[in-house]
Amino acid sequence: HLATSLPLPSERDHLRPRIDLIVFIIDIKSKYSLKNVEASLAYVDASFFLGKVCFLVTGVGRVNACSIEANAVCKLGEAYCSPVLFCELELEGIRVATAQRLLRMLQICAGHIPGVSALSFVSLMRNSDDD
Repeated sequence: HLATSLPLPSERDHLRPRIDLIVFIIDIKSKYSLKNVEASLAYVDASFFLGKVCFLVTGVGRVNACSIEANAVCKLGEAYCSPVLFCELELEGIRVATAQRLLRMLQICAGHIPGVSALSFVSLMRNSDDD
């Protein structure tokens, strides 16, 4: 399911499936995109930041068209202890690899991979410089 921002409308709460993973998509060419994500973060329960949130940065293939510094997004990932994935959706190979990566993350977050929890997975993805 897709949403352009949070909070989600409450009138359909009873129809909404369980949320296993939240992917915030940030278009590196749009400052509004980052501001929208930052505003939406306030509506996410703190328990989701234990391995069930990631940031997907799109448009990274066009460095000259960037409105957002990649460092700003990395700092956002660090502040919320959530992984940041960079991709270029216009390139099919990268788009497919990113989709497969997100699907694997979703399988882990939903509890479909025995022996791996969302929290242990996110700790494996942490940078060794963070220690």
